[in-house]
Amino acid sequence: MSKPQTITQKLSWLHTWGGLIFGWLLFAIFLTGTLAVFDKEIDEWMRPEIPAHDVSQVDAAKRALAYLQARHPDASAWNIGLPTERSPGLSVSAGEQRRGGGEQLDPRSGERLDVRETAGGGFFFRFHFTLNLPRNIGIWVVGLAAVAMLVALVSGIVIHKKFFKEFFTFRPNKGQRSWLDAHNASGVLLLPFHLMITYTGLVIFYLIYMPAAVDALFDGNREAAFGRGGQGGEQRAPREGQGGERMGRNAEQGGAHEHGPVRGERPQAELTDLAPLLAEAERLMGPVGSLSIRNPGRADALIEVRPVLGNRIELTKGQSMQFHGVSGALLRAPNVARPVPLTQRVMAGLHFAQFGGYPMRWLYFVCGLVSSAMIATGLVLFTVKRRRRPDAEGALAARMHANAERVNIAAIAGLGIACVGMLWANRLLPVELADRAGWEVQVFFGLWLLTLLHACLRPCLQAWREQLGAAAALCLALPLLSLLTVEQPWADDTRLLLELTGLACGALMAWTTWRVGRPGEKPAPRRKAQPALEVN
Repeated sequence: MSKPQTITQKLSWLHTWGGLIFGWLLFAIFLTGTLAVFDKEIDEWMRPEIPAHDVSQVDAAKRALAYLQARHPDASAWNIGLPTERSPGLSVSAGEQRRGGGEQLDPRSGERLDVRETAGGGFFFRFHFTLNLPRNIGIWVVGLAAVAMLVALVSGIVIHKKFFKEFFTFRPNKGQRSWLDAHNASGVLLLPFHLMITYTGLVIFYLIYMPAAVDALFDGNREAAFGRGGQGGEQRAPREGQGGERMGRNAEQGGAHEHGPVRGERPQAELTDLAPLLAEAERLMGPVGSLSIRNPGRADALIEVRPVLGNRIELTKGQSMQFHGVSGALLRAPNVARPVPLTQRVMAGLHFAQFGGYPMRWLYFVCGLVSSAMIATGLVLFTVKRRRRPDAEGALAARMHANAERVNIAAIAGLGIACVGMLWANRLLPVELADRAGWEVQVFFGLWLLTLLHACLRPCLQAWREQLGAAAALCLALPLLSLLTVEQPWADDTRLLLELTGLACGALMAWTTWRVGRPGEKPAPRRKAQPALEVN
C-alpha cells in the first residue's frame, strides 16, 4: 500500500500542472499588461504625425471650438479630447459620439492633421483583459486564469517554506537548479505585487463574475448600486425639455425661456468662457481629459467635462461635471460613491497604476517584467526537469512534454517578437492602407503563429536562440527604423524614451540569447535527450 501524499506534495502537483496549463495565458496577460502601463505613450509613438507642444488645455480647447464652429456649426454636439501629460493629441468630433473616430488637430495652430490609423497601445491594453476574444468571453477566460494565478501563488507559498533563504539563493551554471532559483527569487521578491495585481484584476469585473448581490439588492439596477441615478449625493441636471424650477432658473440665466420653443426655434447664445469651467473641474476631479458640448451655440447648451481616467488612486471612470453652456452655472457635481463602489474603484486604481505619476508607472513596469520572468522561468523549469528524464512518465508523456517545450518557445520568445513586430508594422505599412489598424493586429498574430511553426520545425535549443535573437534585433533596430521612416523621430522626450526602453529590452534579450544553451551540467551518458536549456 502506497504511502499517502502530504499536503505539500499535493499542492506541489497542483502548482506544477496548474502553472503549466494556465502559464501560457498568464505570461501573455502579464507581458501585455506590462506594456499597457505605457499605452498612451505607445499611442504617441505610433502616431508620429502629432507634434510635440506645450499648449495649455484652455488654448487647445479654444482652437478646437473654432474648428468645430467653422465646419460643424449645426451639429447636435461637439466632442473635444484635450491634450494631457501623457497624450499630446487634440481630437474633435461632431455628433453624439464621444470616443473614437473624429479628427486630429494641431494644438498649436488648430489645423487638421493627417494622422495614420493605428491600433496603438490600446491594443495591448484590450488584449491584457480580453485576449482579443469577444469581450464577455475574454473577460471570463482572463478571470479564470487570474484565479489559477492565485491558486499557484498560495500553493507556492506552502511549497517553498524557506522564503528568505530562497530569495538570497542563486546558483548559476547549475542548469535546472538555476532555473528554480530564478523562479523562486522572482516569486518571493514580488509576492505582494503578484497578490495585489491578481486580486485587484478580479475585483475590476466583480459585477460580471458575481452579479447576484446587485440583482438581489437593487433588482439588477447597477446605476443605483453605484450611487448614481440621483443617489449618493450626486447633483443631477434635468434632461433637455423638462420643466421645473431649477431648469427654469438656469435657462433664464442663459437668456432662454423657461420652457423654450422647439429645437429649430430656440434662441442662439454665445458659449461661456471655458477657462473657469476647466479650472473648477480640475480642482474637483483632477486633470481634465475631455469635454462635450450639447446644443452648441444655443441658449440651452450643456457642457460636460470629464477627467483623465485614473488620475488618482480612486479610478475616475464614469465621473463628470456638467455646466450650463451660457451662464457657466454648475448643474451636476461629481457623484459621491457609496463605500462598496468606492472600495472597488480604489482597487481598480491600484491595478491600473494611473496614480502617482511616472515614478509609479515605472515601478509597475519593472514589477510587470519581473512577474513575466517568474512565469517564464516556471514554464521553462517544467520542461527542463522532464527533458532530463524523458522516459520517466512513459512515451506518451515524453511526447507531450516535448510539445509543451515548443509551445513555451512561441509563448515566451514568440510573443516578444509579435509585440515588437507590431511596432515595426506601424512604421512599414503604407499610411493610406485601408483598415490599417486591423492590419497591424493581423501582423501581430501572424508573427506569433509563425514563431510557433518555427519552434515546431527547429531543434528546441536552436529555436530558443533564434527567436530570442530575433526579438533582440527588432528591439535594438527600433531607433534606426524611426530614423528611416519618420522626419523627426525624436521630436519629444516620450518617443525618445520609448526607443531607449526598447534598446534596454533588446540588450537584455541579446544577453539572454548569448547565455541560453551554454553547456552547464552534463547529462548522464546513457541518456540521449537534447542538451538542456541552461544559463551559464
